[in-house]
Amino acid sequence: MAMANNETQCFEEHQQNLNEQLNHIINDYDEFKQIINEQKQNPLNHSLIKQISQWEIKSIQKIQKKAQDCRDILIKNSQIFLNDIEMKFNDLSEQIKQIRHENEFNEISLNYLRNQLKAVKLELNNPSNISIQQNSQSFIHEISIIISKKSKFNKEKQLAITVAAGKGKGQKLNQLNFPYGIFIDEKKNIFIADHDNHRIVKWKYFAREGQIIAGGNRQGNQMDRLNNPTDMIIDQQNHSIIIADSGNKRVMQWLNGKQQILIENIDCFGLTMDKNGFLYVSDYKKNEVRRWKMGEYNNEGIVVAGGNGQGNQLNQLNSPTFIFIDEDQSIYVSDRNNHRVMKWRKDVEEGTVVAGGNGQGGNLNQLSLPQGVIVDSMGQIYVADCENHRVMRWCEGKVEGEIVVGGNGKGNKSNQLNLPFGLSFDDEGNLYVAELGNHRIKKSQIFCE
Repeated sequence: MAMANNETQCFEEHQQNLNEQLNHIINDYDEFKQIINEQKQNPLNHSLIKQISQWEIKSIQKIQKKAQDCRDILIKNSQIFLNDIEMKFNDLSEQIKQIRHENEFNEISLNYLRNQLKAVKLELNNPSNISIQQNSQSFIHEISIIISKKSKFNKEKQLAITVAAGKGKGQKLNQLNFPYGIFIDEKKNIFIADHDNHRIVKWKYFAREGQIIAGGNRQGNQMDRLNNPTDMIIDQQNHSIIIADSGNKRVMQWLNGKQQILIENIDCFGLTMDKNGFLYVSDYKKNEVRRWKMGEYNNEGIVVAGGNGQGNQLNQLNSPTFIFIDEDQSIYVSDRNNHRVMKWRKDVEEGTVVAGGNGQGGNLNQLSLPQGVIVDSMGQIYVADCENHRVMRWCEGKVEGEIVVGGNGKGNKSNQLNLPFGLSFDDEGNLYVAELGNHRIKKSQIFCE
């Protein structure tokens, strides 16, 4: 009995020690996050900026001292030079007086006087014995900014952890059944469109199981039920959930336990919202993306991408799925059956291909049934390359993309993916991937060699 008590006490002390270590780590993370946020808000406080400013101050001081030394030398020697010029001028003046007094001059003597005066003026403005010499060797240390080329991505050094589910396909609270769209809020809560469980699940940070916040009452078309939801977004203004209830051909809003149908009779798939509160919905059968003003859904909306029938022209789409809107209100569309991502700038009639578009395939310039699409703060485009079991990163204008997650074959290892679908970033830039085939959500950090 005493031995059991000792073991229990040792375990509790060990657990307490682990908790203290975890708290220290969390504090370190919080402090580092604060540093990052401060540098984002005040980029001039960066240590390298301070080095540049210090170089500027020292260089200016050195230049000012050198300039003043040169001024002092010039002023001192200018007095001697001016005295010499003055003597020449006085001599010339005496000659003029003498010629005038004697009244004996002709054209030759006048030309002589003109040339002498011209020579004195020229010497005053361009002294022959004083000049400025610039040395090609700089006396201050020149600096320049060197931006190292982005290292090649190392597929073997991926760090990815499962942050939701991963317990196989199922309907328990620690399971998912074909997760589609995902959304990460500022508290790192993960919202998941649990497609075949007909529900929206909220997974808190580091939680072992999720919480049903919409649907979950079996498949149905009643107001409190969902039918194969594909995507959802959180309206940050009123904290409501807007859901693409695809199987019921409707877009719904859930707020404080109450449901409202926003848009009906639409083959919806992807959702996004811009900074002005406009709602964008992709229609995978009409091959278009439409925009609605928040609160005004009793109309057909405005077509902002596609809408010209199914096809592969720049003004067409073929089964669009996930969408993303940037700060300039350019809409990015995962054009699934065209194996490409399209970018539609605001108020244009056709888009541009920004990823893929070279037929279905597994090369770096190709995609295969792309799904989730998201753009980071640097304008880099991330695409869930579903059938290639990888996430690709593309820079607009580049012919090829690069693999950033997966790309090591279909599987369930930490460096593998199985049918990646929805994508989302948290506020620290970590990439979250919904895996259709592994029924889980992974968080990835991207390492390069």
